[in-house]
Amino acid sequence: MSTQAEHGNELIPRPGLTPDALRAALAVVAPERLDEMQARKDEAFAKAVEWRSLSPVQSWVLIWARDIEIARRPDLSARYAWAQDHLEHEDPALAWEALRELSAVLDKAMKAVQE
Repeated sequence: MSTQAEHGNELIPRPGLTPDALRAALAVVAPERLDEMQARKDEAFAKAVEWRSLSPVQSWVLIWARDIEIARRPDLSARYAWAQDHLEHEDPALAWEALRELSAVLDKAMKAVQE
């Protein structure tokens, strides 16, 4: 495993967009979410069979790639945590700012994994 210094501000390199690569990356950056990932994968594959479409599987891959992108990058992870912590703030202006920040982080992470 390479170090953070070898990848700039990234904890690990961006994984490939395959279930195995995403699972391996998640095991490093957020191992507590592995059971959640598996449950969502099972749901996506069941929907794919039911709908006769790969769309649920493709969505699953992108959602987990996005979440891993946030977790592997301390800059995005810190912004995401701040936004989550302030979404229900009593000051509506701060809550609104948190919502905008959350949206910006999710958009930035999704764009990065779709490059």
